[in-house]
Amino acid sequence: MSADNSCSDVSVPLRNILNSVQCVRDRVKDGESNESDAGVFNLTNFWDTLNQAVKAASQEATKLSLAFSKPPLPTQEDGVRLAESIQKSVLVLSTVYYWLPKSHGVSLRRLVRDATAEVLDGVVQLVDVIVSSPLQSLSQEQLQSTGGVWSACDKFEHLPRDNQAAVLGLLTSYVGVVKDAVEEMEQAQAESQDPFSDVLDDEDLESRGNQDTYWSEEDRQLMAPCQGLVKASAACLRKLSSAVKANGDVSTPENVAQLDDLADIAKEISPSVDDLALSLYPPMEYSGVEENVTSRALSFLLRASHVCLEADLNWVQFLYGAVDHNLHKIRALIQSSS
Repeated sequence: MSADNSCSDVSVPLRNILNSVQCVRDRVKDGESNESDAGVFNLTNFWDTLNQAVKAASQEATKLSLAFSKPPLPTQEDGVRLAESIQKSVLVLSTVYYWLPKSHGVSLRRLVRDATAEVLDGVVQLVDVIVSSPLQSLSQEQLQSTGGVWSACDKFEHLPRDNQAAVLGLLTSYVGVVKDAVEEMEQAQAESQDPFSDVLDDEDLESRGNQDTYWSEEDRQLMAPCQGLVKASAACLRKLSSAVKANGDVSTPENVAQLDDLADIAKEISPSVDDLALSLYPPMEYSGVEENVTSRALSFLLRASHVCLEADLNWVQFLYGAVDHNLHKIRALIQSSS
């Protein structure tokens, strides 16, 4: 049999498996869990089985890559066996993912879904590289694709093991984003002069009839309460993170759902803060500031959540007052400027 015929024969099962893995991946990204088994679900067993499935997928991807790393090519029979092994490992991995019911946490399930899909993406890329150049020696692209599968599989070791840990990790990332926005606003506000005054002549400065590159006095008055609102947002996220870490409970579906609700609302804070910060750059768009202010209502669903104990009500009320004060001040300044 010629090399071209051999290449054609062995690529057939690979192309079939490529299509199969793509379909599995797409279903994982879009599919729902099986809630019918929620009553007998064991989270510890789930993680043990999932880790075994991830390890198997990594091993099968490695076998496939090695088989096509140098001549001679695998026979058609060997190619079929390799393809079947890859398909089995992919189906097992996706099936185990589907075991995780949403009642154990939507936040947790999203993280597991994304990690599973990343492994499947890596397998798709690896098979596609091999199909595209099966007769070549081990290429840099094939090495990178194989390493991509390994890297995706390794991430499972660092996934949170329950919904409390999942929500806490999300909140921590949101705190970092808002902290950066606070620091950026403080740095901008600290520049009390026209930022272009040191590069323009006095005559040029006097002739400038607009403020497209610096803040007016009215703008600077608005900056203070906006900065206060962002700081209150950051404080709320920090306090919420501490409360979830100390008091978060996943022993009942109700408490799990409360954690998910807190995570979903907290997720809106980071982009809102970013949008607010962008609208403050000169020339300041008051309509943009007001639009973002009206969407900046922080979540005090916390009050009704199990993570907020009676001792926490004082700081919840304090933050609510800080937000309310800054919101009223911002609206008043915008109205007086219009």
